[in-house]
Amino acid sequence: MANFTSEIRRDLLAYFPEDREGAAAAFVAFLATSGAVRGDALEVVSENERVAEYFLRLTEALGVRTEVRSVLRDPKRKKDKLTFACVGADAGRALNEAFGAAKTLPQNADAALWYVRAAFLSGGSCTLPRGGAKTGYHFECVFNDAARAEAFCERLAAFELYAKCVARGDTFVAYIKSREAISDALFVLGANGALKKFNAVSAVREANNNENRIQNCIAGNADKTAIASAAQTVAFRDLQRRGVLNELPEPLRKTALARLEHPTYSLAELCGLLNVSKGGLNHRIRKLMKLYEERETDQ
Repeated sequence: MANFTSEIRRDLLAYFPEDREGAAAAFVAFLATSGAVRGDALEVVSENERVAEYFLRLTEALGVRTEVRSVLRDPKRKKDKLTFACVGADAGRALNEAFGAAKTLPQNADAALWYVRAAFLSGGSCTLPRGGAKTGYHFECVFNDAARAEAFCERLAAFELYAKCVARGDTFVAYIKSREAISDALFVLGANGALKKFNAVSAVREANNNENRIQNCIAGNADKTAIASAAQTVAFRDLQRRGVLNELPEPLRKTALARLEHPTYSLAELCGLLNVSKGGLNHRIRKLMKLYEERETDQ
């Protein structure tokens, strides 16, 4: 589901910090995922117009003057890459306030939640399994240095969400792969619409997995039946070639001949053909196989 990230963002964009602490925490999350200090300005890059508008609302709430530095069109992805710059003395003040807010996140659960939401808005993505693809569930946020990725994992851990970090090129990724953990993350973030779809997709995939397990089990049993039938056919044909079958009691002789005439029949089908119970048929076949093995040993 390629647009699942967009669905999560749509849910998260409905929330906006009501106090400066939350706004500052969200602001620093943008800097940690898609920001950089360049010269006398703070630059933040976004490829999503609604996320860019959200960032502008944050800077306005913090009293920071922001201007558009560049708009580049990505022809392959058909998206505009927007670069914003926070300029002037207010930018430095906002940066100090943001980093100050970041230091209080371990003690401020509300601000920590704003940080996590904004980090996903700016640098997050989530993918779901497609059809029969082997790729599974994946939730991640990309950061511009290892310390910030690890700090994000610590923020998640405060909500009993446990992520891992890995380097990817020049960036660092905090990620979750467990279906249950991703479901919990969406619940904590408040991405309720996305969570409903996630659970629906998970339910369908689980049902398909159960069906596959059943079919594999059936196929495995069918393979065992075919192997057993082939072994019986080889054994009974050998007994026939040696003239042993003619010397056997009628029930055993009929059983061996039925198997030779119907090598692909299941035990249930042979039971119907011979009008014998499954236990009785198994008993006959075991006696015939033992007789074959004894003859083989005597050679």
